[in-house]
Amino acid sequence: MSISTFDMFKIGIGPSSSHTVGPMRAAGLFAREVLADPELGPRVADVAVHLYGSLAATAVGHGTLDAVVMGLEGADPETVDPVAGRERVAAIEAEGGLLLGGRVPVSLRPSTIVTHPLTFLPQHSNGMTFIALDAQGEELQRRPMFSVGGGFVVDEADMDRSIAEVAAEDEGRTIFTTGDELLRVCEDRGISISEAMLMRERQWRSDEEIRSGLLTIWRAMHECIERGTRTGGTLPGGLEVKRRAASWYDSLSAEDPVRLPMNAFEWVSLAALAVNEENAAGGRVVTAPTNGAAGIVPAVLYFATTYIEGVDPDEIAVRFLLTAGAIGSLYKEHASISGAEVGCQGEVGSACSMAAAALCETMGGKPAQVENAAEIAMEHNLGLTCDPIGGLVQIPCIERNAMAAVKAITAARFALRGTGEHFVSLDTVIETMRQTGKDMHERYKETAMGGLAVTAVPVSLPDC
Repeated sequence: MSISTFDMFKIGIGPSSSHTVGPMRAAGLFAREVLADPELGPRVADVAVHLYGSLAATAVGHGTLDAVVMGLEGADPETVDPVAGRERVAAIEAEGGLLLGGRVPVSLRPSTIVTHPLTFLPQHSNGMTFIALDAQGEELQRRPMFSVGGGFVVDEADMDRSIAEVAAEDEGRTIFTTGDELLRVCEDRGISISEAMLMRERQWRSDEEIRSGLLTIWRAMHECIERGTRTGGTLPGGLEVKRRAASWYDSLSAEDPVRLPMNAFEWVSLAALAVNEENAAGGRVVTAPTNGAAGIVPAVLYFATTYIEGVDPDEIAVRFLLTAGAIGSLYKEHASISGAEVGCQGEVGSACSMAAAALCETMGGKPAQVENAAEIAMEHNLGLTCDPIGGLVQIPCIERNAMAAVKAITAARFALRGTGEHFVSLDTVIETMRQTGKDMHERYKETAMGGLAVTAVPVSLPDC
């Protein structure tokens, strides 16, 4: 298999791709397959769900319980209405059960999902088990699954192999599997990184479908920015974090109605804040490559379409997303984009690297410079922990996206000033990130058990 740009960028709901989108997808898959089985389907009378590790530790703050319930009823992250979905979850809790696959009554509700926050399964921090039961409560089928970041879901049987290993089985179709291979493909064929990724995408879609799909993603990102700049109030969850994007937008628009280049970083920061406030509120966002890092790529793409002159904005968006997808696939294949597995360096760090590379290409960078931009961005995110206060994707996540968006632009400018030659390769920094994440203590990997999550918790915060 190869990873597509459309795997890296998926439309879903907040607040977390690994803790909301992934579990919803997993639950939906379990429900569909169990009910479709001619032997098991007619016998299913109830289901049980167990969450482990990071999924359990932040189940309330990340909306995991709601996501599982919505998924079991047949909701899909890309199309579910966030408001109606949560209203339905409340009704399920009150009524004492849900409709499996939208048609079979079972007693499961959010409060009956079993959480094991101190049990970390060896395969991954984000483990979950779905169990189908008959009318006597006897087990019919048990399905262990893992949400491995960015909305990706993997069965237990496939967890002993890396994505890169699976991809290597399909040599003729992967085009590239490492940063070095990507540069060789570009050099041998005289093409850009976005064109190399386009070659990979053509396995699955026509050029027209690729372009249309990428522009749909960009529109969803842009609409998310606009919603965020129009919406005020306080974010849910108990921290009483005030949304700032709307007031920032009003004041910045009054100061700079034409969006002067001298204020570009402020507009970029605003775009990132807007997206991540929408995500924290459970709104519709694009995983880029995760929900926790969803504001970085849209903010930097906003910068590119606003401030690069003489190029069709749609053309910029297509090239930008293809380049970002190429770089993101390397992190997904050889390391991780899951905060629960490698800390926030895997989420914000990967997104910063993707955005830096994409901006470098759209600003005229050669493949070696683009690879350099990606490396610079990650090198200065190594060791970044994932310690959201209260298990909510709010503090420090929202501001962290804005800071990383600016860092991505700086990394791209650094690379453009150079020749592309650099000491540390992208492959090396990806492997370093993987090793750093492996060494990082579990309390700093999206468990709400360390860092700011324990040192900065206000006394008034409800137990979650």
